[in-house]
Amino acid sequence: MALLSVIRRWHFREHLSIREICRRSGLSRNTIRKYLRSGSVEPKFKIPERPSKLDPFADRLSAWLKTETVPYADIACPFDGFVEYTKRVSPTCLVHLERNRYSVPASFANRPVSVRVYPDRVVVAAEGQIVCEHRRIIDRSHDRPGQTVYDWRHYLAVVQRKPGALRNGAPFTELPDAFRTLQQHLLKKPGGDREMVDILALVLQHDEKAVLSAVEMALKTGVPTKTHVLNLLHRLVDGKTFTPPTVNAPQALALANEPKANVERYDALRKAMEVRHAS
Repeated sequence: MALLSVIRRWHFREHLSIREICRRSGLSRNTIRKYLRSGSVEPKFKIPERPSKLDPFADRLSAWLKTETVPYADIACPFDGFVEYTKRVSPTCLVHLERNRYSVPASFANRPVSVRVYPDRVVVAAEGQIVCEHRRIIDRSHDRPGQTVYDWRHYLAVVQRKPGALRNGAPFTELPDAFRTLQQHLLKKPGGDREMVDILALVLQHDEKAVLSAVEMALKTGVPTKTHVLNLLHRLVDGKTFTPPTVNAPQALALANEPKANVERYDALRKAMEVRHAS
């Protein structure tokens, strides 16, 4: 107890009398003398043994607890711990959380969604399904403006209606290198933005890695066009090879006499077939 240390300080440091200590603390003189003679700061009490009604069943209860903890130890499903908020998606397809903004698919603009905040990620759910997921940004500084995390796939429905937004749209500054190189080639010609949007929209129907591979092959061959990319993509999806099979020609078609590069033979043919016309 803190009062015992105060009593010892009054008596040994400030040299107060026991009568004065009794007046300040409200304790009796015998109690104060006992604390001063004991030399301890905290009192010690002897705790009596109190038997419990469950003591005769202690062994049986311990055995039951051991058998019950075995099934729970094998559960491999982790605890899904998150903090959930209800947010409304802005007209620019963003949700605000902790001074930061995260993109959401354009189909959920101006609609309420559920934002699940994990220690390392932010998950957006709507209509009982996971809509998207972002890496969580934790920045406690109030001096700098908040950050905006875009996913260019969320805005494909927007650029399909307005292809011109592909040129200066902030979400499309983080396109993969192959897409950016293809965009530089296509935007140089009329209608290139529409073709680029159609190629980007392929990731909604096919695997993104397959589309990227088709774009890289088209750039490597030097034909960065929408038709060629679609042709290469269909070959990748169908599993067709790009190298033509070797043709083994039969021996009967082998050349017996190699042709000679002699133009005088053509002059001879011209003179032999020359016909004089009446003037």
